[in-house]
Amino acid sequence: MASHIDAHPLKFNVRRCAPELIVPAKPTPRELKPLSDIDCSLVLRRHDHLIQIYRGDNQNMNNKDPASVIREALSKLLVFYYPFAGRLKEVTKRKLVVDCTGEGVLFVEADADVTLEQFGYPLLPLFPCMDELLYDVPGSSGIVDSPLLLFQVTQLACGSFVFALRFNHAFCDGKGITQFIIGLGEIARGASTPSILPVWRRELLCGRDPPRVTRIHHAFDEVIDTQENIIPQDDMTYKSFFFGPNEFSALRRLVPKHLKSCSTFDVLTAYLWRSRTIAFQPNPKDNMLLLFAVDTRSKLKSYIPVGFYGNAFVTIGVTSTVEKLTNEPLSHTLELVMKAKSDVNEEYVRSLVDLHVIKDRPHRPFVHTYFVSDITRIEKHIVDFGWGKSAYVGPAFGAVGFGSFYVPFVNKKGKFGIMVGINLPSAAMEKFVEELNTILVQDSNNQDDYEVFGFSKL
Repeated sequence: MASHIDAHPLKFNVRRCAPELIVPAKPTPRELKPLSDIDCSLVLRRHDHLIQIYRGDNQNMNNKDPASVIREALSKLLVFYYPFAGRLKEVTKRKLVVDCTGEGVLFVEADADVTLEQFGYPLLPLFPCMDELLYDVPGSSGIVDSPLLLFQVTQLACGSFVFALRFNHAFCDGKGITQFIIGLGEIARGASTPSILPVWRRELLCGRDPPRVTRIHHAFDEVIDTQENIIPQDDMTYKSFFFGPNEFSALRRLVPKHLKSCSTFDVLTAYLWRSRTIAFQPNPKDNMLLLFAVDTRSKLKSYIPVGFYGNAFVTIGVTSTVEKLTNEPLSHTLELVMKAKSDVNEEYVRSLVDLHVIKDRPHRPFVHTYFVSDITRIEKHIVDFGWGKSAYVGPAFGAVGFGSFYVPFVNKKGKFGIMVGINLPSAAMEKFVEELNTILVQDSNNQDDYEVFGFSKL
């Protein structure tokens, strides 16, 4: 029977120094820089979080304080990335600009009476007391007129430390902030400049003149929220599920020959979307919406230069009725996902950017919506501040609302896989786990093989 990993109940105390603003180490230009029309999307007007955990067993760094090293490197890096030290302003038609004031980014130094061992194994979101590891400094969480970055470096009792970051998603995407913190690590280790210099060029992802929508964009369909479609938030359950080589082999055996070219992302996303729909048991005639992000850097290679750190991901929407998702085989859902990905080309991206302009920054629908974000490649960008590779790098939260992150993970047997955080109403979670068991157990001759079906046997 498939099992899971629950959130860790650990509690501990944190002592924080007063929050401080870190400014660029040298004078920087004072100017207004417009953001792109993708940046200005209403769905990006939020904060995202990243956490990295480092073991304190590097003998060469015994006499160095992580907070001091990172604070100094941050001030130097902001000379190159000086717009981060400014503040966003909203101008006409909900357009955003950054006022490069040089006011700085927020930094908090802290220590905690807890050891890394007490965090348990495996290191996975949800992390215990995340609000203690990344303090929400009062007055700092606005989208406009607020610091664009918030850092907290927390020294643990065992000598390990936690590097936590909150960034304004309207200003940059995950790849952009990764580029930034890679540069932070390089300067912390002694470099005078980051290996990849930042490039602004936000005008490359602005609307055409005149703007024109030439494609269908389900990610921004207009959906009316009704009382019967609103999911109660007072009885939610969070679990993490591990999919390793055996799980993916089982799933691929459900894939017909003409779809064998599907990626790991394709088959996992199709499977989870279908399973969640079955677990929710909505009206068979209702439409369900799947959302996922595609990086335009690979679609607009001639346009997006190396070093660009603005939002370059576009949200793709896939829709199907509950009836088809639940009654048709997995191949139906898989075909929808694969086709949606293949449809993304330069014209699709341009059309979507123009949609944001024409519809005045539309909201995404939330009714019957599941959003997935694949960050399995984040391990290729592990940041070293001088203490070596981190023990964990990834999101602070395994799921946001009714969305999931795909996080890279290696289990105790050394098998690489993907950990998926799922947040569902308790009754739906029970049905979701049952659905996973039913589909996977049918493929096995040994129902006690935890490497295949036991998501908590890591």
